[in-house]
Amino acid sequence: MTRAEGSFHVTGWNEETYGELDGGGKLTRASVEQTFTGAIEGEGSVVWLMFYRADGTAHFVGLQRVSGTVGGRTGSFVLETDGEFDGTEAKGEWSVIAGSGTGGLLSISGSGGFTAPHGSDAAYELDHSLG
Repeated sequence: MTRAEGSFHVTGWNEETYGELDGGGKLTRASVEQTFTGAIEGEGSVVWLMFYRADGTAHFVGLQRVSGTVGGRTGSFVLETDGEFDGTEAKGEWSVIAGSGTGGLLSISGSGGFTAPHGSDAAYELDHSLG
């Protein structure tokens, strides 16, 4: 396994509420665009499904497509993410979905995560194998 580290910048965020819950919680769906730099160079797009608690904290899940270059190989892959937002910082764990790689990343596998303070920038890591 090789560790890829770097950052991503959120370039677009469109969030809509699709369910108001008793007690002040809500369910939302967000479509997000990102630019990756570091060991992964490229673009990302993700759809987050989020459950916000009345206190503003949240749990989220998502599927994220990353298109770009990893380890000198170009292609795309999909990450499955599960995470928490504590009101000031989001932390997620992700894993590459088997069979989602394309091009030079056809056989990519791995897992990792990200930390995103409230704002547009996040740090990521992905321990991966390119097959």
